Amino acid sequence: MSVELVEVVRSGFRECVHRGSVVILGADGEPRLELGEVHSPIFPRSTNKPMQAITLLRHGFEPLDDAELAIATASHYGEPDHVDLVRRLLDRFGFDEKALECPPDWPSEERARANAVTAGEQRRIYMNCSGKHAAMLATCAINGWPTEGYLSEAHPLQQAVIATVTDLTGEPETDLGIDGCGLPIIPVSLINLARVFATMATAEPGSPERRVADAIRANPRVICGTNGPDLLAMTATPGLVCKIGADGVHAGALPDGTAFAYKIEDGHDRARMPLTLAILQRMGVEWTDAHTELAAPAVLGGGARVGVIRAIPGVL
Repeated sequence: MSVELVEVVRSGFRECVHRGSVVILGADGEPRLELGEVHSPIFPRSTNKPMQAITLLRHGFEPLDDAELAIATASHYGEPDHVDLVRRLLDRFGFDEKALECPPDWPSEERARANAVTAGEQRRIYMNCSGKHAAMLATCAINGWPTEGYLSEAHPLQQAVIATVTDLTGEPETDLGIDGCGLPIIPVSLINLARVFATMATAEPGSPERRVADAIRANPRVICGTNGPDLLAMTATPGLVCKIGADGVHAGALPDGTAFAYKIEDGHDRARMPLTLAILQRMGVEWTDAHTELAAPAVLGGGARVGVIRAIPGVL
């Protein structure tokens, strides 16, 4: 059963509360905190992208640099640097944007979206998962797998992803869902999702797991975009590797293997940063002014601060 985690307080009154489930693992891999349903499978949404990227490296994908590997794990905002990275990856393996099987979309970032709307261009390359799809096409080309229909669960690439996720999480194969970009998505429990991030953070340098973690840490803007939650969290916390997913999922780990994963029950984004920052504090991260600013976003009324969004005191 989920628990109350984040509250919105306006003018001294509790306006609403966000419930969810959280697990924190110590550096020894043992649970330090379990709140709610941390052993029941959830759809991790884009938090599973690092596992998909590990699959690609295990099957011959070789990025030109860390930025190219980061875009393969990204939920990018469709800003010019993101689009350039995806296009570079497509061009390198001889693919046109039309080869992407993710749906057309608008950029997420405000200015990039406005420019795209003005141009009247809703495109596949703007879709936040396009970097992952481009890297999947590259991996298909490397292995001689069909590049059409790579979204199918029966495709060799998706069978490889299923095998990798099963290997990393230790969870048995189960019924799959379909993610927002059209790819199969595998249910994973929060506790095993946290363990995957701990594995990535502590893996041997040069291994696929560590390469993905290092690429994310080195390119936090690439995996999201301007003022993205992962960018803000990793900039404030050197050494942290983390990745959000839609519908209120977030997971991450510190270099020593201390790790977390959570799911906000109603999926509301405003609960993310207060909860992530409260978790980092519980994990023993050295606190700075940057953390303080992120931990309690303001609630505005008439342009003035009239309240706060915060982790409920004493819960974590």
